[in-house]
Amino acid sequence: MVWKLDRLSRSLKDVLHIMERIAEAGAGFRSLTENIDTTTPAGRMMMQMVGSFAEFDRAMIRERTSAGVAAARAEGRVGGRRPKLNASKRREIAESVITGRKTGADMARLYNISQPTVSRIVAQHRSSSTGLSA
Repeated sequence: MVWKLDRLSRSLKDVLHIMERIAEAGAGFRSLTENIDTTTPAGRMMMQMVGSFAEFDRAMIRERTSAGVAAARAEGRVGGRRPKLNASKRREIAESVITGRKTGADMARLYNISQPTVSRIVAQHRSSSTGLSA
């Protein structure tokens, strides 16, 4: 017994495999929301139809999501959160640590970021900048 059929599995193939194993064990299946009972022929047919529609719905959602992401990228938007630090703050962090004015821990506390983030910023700055050296 499950509350809803989509809680049981994500694909029709999996649902059918689970139903087969339940039948081999001599048991029946009931879904409370869809009112499906596989101990009857009509219930078995209904379960397969509902499973097919659920799989179709998930495929359509996946397709719409992909289209939305593609449209956003075409407009120049990218996913993920906005950077916490702009280029000038990153440069200030790197130069302060490289010149020895501040430690990495000091800069991490000042900008509320982790020390590994400071180390990564310094490493990126060193690799992209030829004028500064440690």
